[in-house]
Amino acid sequence: MKNMKTEKYENLESELTNLPEVLKTSLQNDVLQIKRVLKECEKFQNLSQNLCDLKDAEYVIYSKYMTKETHESEYFIFVDKTGNTVCRASGKELSLYNMIEDCANLVEKENKEDYIN
Repeated sequence: MKNMKTEKYENLESELTNLPEVLKTSLQNDVLQIKRVLKECEKFQNLSQNLCDLKDAEYVIYSKYMTKETHESEYFIFVDKTGNTVCRASGKELSLYNMIEDCANLVEKENKEDYIN
């Protein structure tokens, strides 16, 4: 029988120590995804002037299953470098296009097919 792993990232807990448990679990089970925010991009800088504490965000967490048609119903959770929530926004308020990239600091498990979706 195959050894099933329930974690997608090897170092999520050590990188984002203050991330709420429900978000950790959802990321580890590949229900939600996390991306790094490109703070240097003009789009982010413009949004952060008007949207809550967005300037403190390092990452954004969102559903990987939302489609373009349901974008306005989508919900984004922005967290700081330790995982504290700094801002929440909906798809009505913003689009992440050209404002995010993969998280170079998060290490995915080598045998991805072994973790539970």
